[in-house]
Amino acid sequence: MEVWLSGTRAELDAATAALADLGHVIQQGQRWPMGGADAGRYRLYLRLAVATPARTRPAPDAGGELIDLTAARALRRPA
Repeated sequence: MEVWLSGTRAELDAATAALADLGHVIQQGQRWPMGGADAGRYRLYLRLAVATPARTRPAPDAGGELIDLTAARALRRPA
């Protein structure tokens, strides 16, 4: 998994620690200072190895639910 983080030094430390708890940090980039309105914040690239749970397939007779696309589109808000 790859992720770009933006934040203060403390925020990046906390986010890196939380993500490391999910897996293993393979690569941690250099903190790049941001400028302008984001002065005091940094960008950081992380590459992590995260274990994914095994997928289970439903039993063939378990059936499933169909989504009514017309109803779903009617409820959708415009972007």
